[in-house]
Order: sequence, then structure tokens, then C-alpha cells
Amino acid sequence: LNILPKEVASELQATGGSKPRHFEQVSVLFTDFKGFTSIADKMTPEEVVQELNECFMAFDGIMEKYNLEKIKTIGDSYMCAGNIPSPDPDHVYKIIKAGMEIQEFMERYNVIRTEHGMETWQIRIGVHVGPVVAGVVGIKKYAYDIWGSTVNVASRMESNAMAGRVNISAATYELVKDRFECSHRGKIYAKNLGELDMYFIEFEKTDPTAKAIHTDDKYLV
Repeated sequence: LNILPKEVASELQATGGSKPRHFEQVSVLFTDFKGFTSIADKMTPEEVVQELNECFMAFDGIMEKYNLEKIKTIGDSYMCAGNIPSPDPDHVYKIIKAGMEIQEFMERYNVIRTEHGMETWQIRIGVHVGPVVAGVVGIKKYAYDIWGSTVNVASRMESNAMAGRVNISAATYELVKDRFECSHRGKIYAKNLGELDMYFIEFEKTDPTAKAIHTDDKYLV
């Protein structure tokens, strides 16, 4: 049961079940490694698992730091959420900070890979905020998961991001624009969703040492 949020695990132990819940505002973050399949094809299965585990363990530490809930990993994709199942009024700020720290970790990680003559891993990150339904699925293997259009939009924010950047939706931008400098990318087509306004996070406004992130052609999708 340690794979479940504490309060959900407690409910499951006490009652034998866990009721699905609706949350009006949840921040959802997705990550995905650019070109992962082609990179993995050049590695042994053991190397792939070791590399992913090293990255995901670092991401787990960032989730713990910002009180975010890791939802699941799917292949080379990592998904987390904020303001769930316990309320956190600062969840949107925290999930943006987490996304930025994941990118910072990957920069350090790639320095080491480059020093060893290894191919670098570039990561895309997308964030959206909105309502979700959350609950536990499974009988023998429990899984805490979330569903709804918010999850779909967050996934599209990731797939339409550039490697090395944190891409956010218009709804997310409205909630963080006073705390982060953002650049408007305009309306970008998202599969099955049409054209959506998207923004890149540049830097935190309260950080005097922050510098804007400049797009590099090598990071294009």
C-alpha cells in the first residue's frame, strides 16, 4: 500500500475500499524523453532500466520536496499531480518549480553523460490545471490514478513542448503569470483538441539570478 497516497491507503485498510473523488482544481505534469525509442535501441535492456531508474528516482525526490503526488510512469513518461488527495493552496507554483528542477537535473545529468561520451537525454515537460476524478483501480495490484480532460490537455502540453522547456496551458499561465516570466507561443494545434494557447516558463520573477531560457534549434521537437 506504500504506492498509494497515505490517506487513500488508510481508507483502503479501514474499509476495504476507496471511494472515487472529484477534485475541482488539480495541477497535472507530464514528462517524456525526446527520441527515447531510438536511444533505447542502442542500449541493453539493463542499461535502459538503470538510466530510467536513475532519472525517475531523482524526479521522485523532487515530488517529495514539493508535496506532489507521483501518479505513475508509463514507459519513459512520468506523471504527477498537485492538490491531490490533500489540499495544497500553492500547488500550481510548486508543480512549475518541480518541472524547472527536473530540467535542471537533466542538464546536470547530461553533463556527466557527455563527459563519458554518451548520448544526452532531452526531456519535454507539460503542465495543465483543471478538474479531475481520482480513485483506486485494481484488486490485487492497486493503482491510484486520475482521469478527465485535464489529464488529456496536460499530456498535449508535454507532446507539444520543446525539449529542455516547461510548456504550460493558458489556464495555468493565468494562475502563475505574477510569479513566473512566461513567453507566449501563440495558438498551437493539439491532437484532438484543436488550437490551444501555450506558454513557455522562462524564469521565476522573484529569483534575482534567473536568466531567460533561450530556444536552441537542437531542442526543437
